Order: sequence, then structure tokens, then C-alpha cells
Amino acid sequence: MSNQLSDRINSVTPSATLEMAAKARELRASGQDIIGLSLGEPDFKVPDYIREAAIQAVNDGYNSYTPVDGYGELKEAVITKFKRDNGLDYEASQIVVSTGAKQALYNVAQVCLNKGDEVILPCPYWVSYSDIVKLADGVPVEVPTSIETDFKMTAEQLETAITPKTKMLWYSSPCNPSGSIYSEKELRALADVLQKHPQIIVVSDEIYEHINYGVTSHASMAAFDDMYDRTVTVNGVAKAFAMTGWRIGFIGGPTYIARACNKLQGQVTSGANCIAQRAVITALLESPDRVRYMVDEFKERRKLILGLLNEIDGFQCNEPEGAFYVFPDVSAYFGKTLNGAKINNASDFAMYILEHANVATVTGDAFGNPKCIRISYAASQEEITEAVSRIKSVL
Repeated sequence: MSNQLSDRINSVTPSATLEMAAKARELRASGQDIIGLSLGEPDFKVPDYIREAAIQAVNDGYNSYTPVDGYGELKEAVITKFKRDNGLDYEASQIVVSTGAKQALYNVAQVCLNKGDEVILPCPYWVSYSDIVKLADGVPVEVPTSIETDFKMTAEQLETAITPKTKMLWYSSPCNPSGSIYSEKELRALADVLQKHPQIIVVSDEIYEHINYGVTSHASMAAFDDMYDRTVTVNGVAKAFAMTGWRIGFIGGPTYIARACNKLQGQVTSGANCIAQRAVITALLESPDRVRYMVDEFKERRKLILGLLNEIDGFQCNEPEGAFYVFPDVSAYFGKTLNGAKINNASDFAMYILEHANVATVTGDAFGNPKCIRISYAASQEEITEAVSRIKSVL
């Protein structure tokens, strides 16, 4: 009985990526041959040196509750990683380890937002941003972008979106779902706007930083001296290390925000998994070059899927510079009828592809862009080739 539930939970939209993945699993269980290109989950096994560290932690007897904000050794590893990869100097009091980057984002929203505070979200954005903001009684303010600007918000758009109620700006770079990367120059332009509005806190989601194809170098907003005290940098190990199920994320940011997140987490989940934390120490302290083979393979898959999709009339793709998604504009199909199915929007298109081509994708509506769908290429080249062949055949 939904009327017995809180207004808060009734207002939340289920995660579109998880919902589509669940639908694909149902169809697969019923005997249908479904190719899943909806989840952002690398299909590689966790590197041996990380798995060996986890086994060692079991053998060493790690079994107890962990500190709420993470083992001290892991926080030191996070500090080392931020310094090495991002040029950021943090102290242990500025680091909080959470059960995945999603919890880290939720924590930050809960401790920073009051009712009615506005959060600027350049579109497209990761599916959970908007609802995480709403769960903290904040107001998402969507800033539309398009394929013509490589799905990146300009400084002028940011300035226009800011109001007296603006409290935060959230973005990801590399971006999920577009794969776009904000250059240092582009971030500096945004920072120059933010200097005129000192009340705004920035959340920089950098979970895909190592999945970068070398076109645009990774840059961190917090690396600007005048933004360091106003930026929360969010990261984790799910994507670059293929450790999605290990559920370890972390933040580096102002001490007052980190302490507040620690306080909140202590009442909600407490510390993250002990064995996973020990393994992540090893993951972060080793050179990122040790997982470069995954990035090289993703780059080959990107080339493959873009080549195949660009052969389909009505698909318009940007070339992602990072992450492992393509975000084609499919609005050319809106208003058309395909095999008796009327395509009114991206949600209809994604469902049509699932039901007729047996390929699971995700509607762009969930990412704040109703003209597109997200297709993950975190799958084998054989699956990608077959999936796009199926899509082409039903269009």
C-alpha cells in the first residue's frame, strides 16, 4: 500500500539502469537471448594482485567492524592516490571511505543541502544525481547540453542557471553517460564563474578518471587553488579496477564536510567491508598502468561500436573521450512507427530495442536528455557486434 509509505520514497524514481538490467534478467530467465548493454559494469575479472590482497586479508584474520570513515591505511592510500593522480593534497581528516561512490554522493547531499537548495546538474548526468538531491530535499536544476557541444555545459550556461538558492554544482568527468571530458581550460572557465558565487559547493565525480582515451587530459576542479576549499572530489574503484561488487568509494574534500559525512555514515551503515578495504589499499598504491590493458580494450570496443552505429541511419553519435558508453541521439525516430510500435520518445525507443532486438540499453530520459539512449560497451566485441547487428535489423 503506497499510501502507507513516506512521500519521500514515493517521489523517488527507480534507477533506470538497474531497472533495465532487472528487466533483461527476467527476459533472459524466460529463455530469451538478451544482450545486456545497459549496465556500466566492466566484464574483466579483478586483477590478480588485488584478489591476492583480499585473500591475504582473510588469512590475516580481518573480520571486525572497520572505522566509520575507513581504515587508516586505506585513507593514507587514498591520500597517495589523490596526490599522484590529481595533484591534490589532503589530510586524513578530509577523507571518508564509503560503501561505493553512490553512498559517498548521498552522504554529501544529505550533509550539505537544506530544503529548497538548488543543485545545478549539467545534462546528461548520471541517473542517480537527481533523486539523491531530491532525497535531501534539494531541487535539481537541469542545464541542457547537446551533441553539438559534446554534451558539456559552458560557463555562460552555468552563469545563467545560478540563482540566490543555488547551493551546489554536480558533474562527472569523464561523464556518465556521454563519455565527455572537461578540459582544464573548460573547468577553469566554470571556476571563474563560481568565484562570483562563493556559496556554491562543487561535487566533482571522477570515478571514470582512468578510463581516458588520451584526447583530453584528466583535470580536477579541486586542483585550482581558489576551488580547493569548495570542492568535494568523489572517486572509487568500481570502474577502473573492475571492482563493481566490492563497493568501495571515497571522497576528498573540506574537513567540515568530511566530518559531517562521517557523522551521518556512523548512523546509517558504519564502516565499509573490511576485506574489500584491505584489497583496495593494494589497488590504489599500485600504478594505474597495471590496469591500462582494460582501457586499451575499451578503446578498441569504442572504435568498433562507433563504426557500427554510424552505419545506422538516424543515429548521431559524439566520440566519447572516456568512460565506456556511447550516447547517440536517436530523435530522428521519434514520431515513427516501427513494426507496429509507435516511437514517441527515447523510452519508447529503448523498450522497442529490448523487445524486438533483444538488446538492453537505457533511455536518455533517465540522464536528463530525452533525445538519446545510453549504450554500454563494457561487453565483449562479439556481443557488441551482434547487438548492433540486431538493432540495425529491426530499424
